[in-house]
Amino acid sequence: MSSQTKQSVQIITADPSGIGLFGLAMVTLVASSQKLGLTSGFGYIIPWAIFLGAFAQLFACVQDAKHNNTFGMTAFGAYGLFWLGVASSWLMKLGVFGPQLAADIDSKQLGFAFLGYLVFTLFMTIGAMETHKVLFTIFILIDLLFLGLMFDAFGIATHIFHTLAAYAEMGIAIVSLYGCGASVLNAHFGRSFLPLGSPFGIFKK
Repeated sequence: MSSQTKQSVQIITADPSGIGLFGLAMVTLVASSQKLGLTSGFGYIIPWAIFLGAFAQLFACVQDAKHNNTFGMTAFGAYGLFWLGVASSWLMKLGVFGPQLAADIDSKQLGFAFLGYLVFTLFMTIGAMETHKVLFTIFILIDLLFLGLMFDAFGIATHIFHTLAAYAEMGIAIVSLYGCGASVLNAHFGRSFLPLGSPFGIFKK
């Protein structure tokens, strides 16, 4: 009889949170500049929406799946796909796909999409409470962003909610840049170089 031995192979992959948060930070930084009136037009926002907002977060999504991190996978995947949808909407509005499609746009349809993402983000905000406080802050700002985008798209108090969305989006960029730096440097130095804040410990002890 031949003896058989079993070996376990552990595959270690890096935490993708840094690149995912960097992608989120960059796209919201550029997009918020347009909403705040610091820049104009959509032309130069679209590449950042596709490559940073979408591809960077989708890459983080796939890597988080390898970590068996359902929360991170779902968050990065959902928001990565969001930016692909937004970039496509901007391209339609600019007439890239033809004048007929550009003329057949109803912004209220985006309002319903933002409503769906607002509900999704509220669930994810609860989950972020048990991750760390920087991530929780990012999700609170995303809640405000979708609230502003939704009412702006529905044509309700557009100036107020457009302004709310603009400042919330800039806040997301700032806090996400910090979160990216903390994620990378904490892992690099093997200690809490930049504090992220402990979980709230309400739902998960």
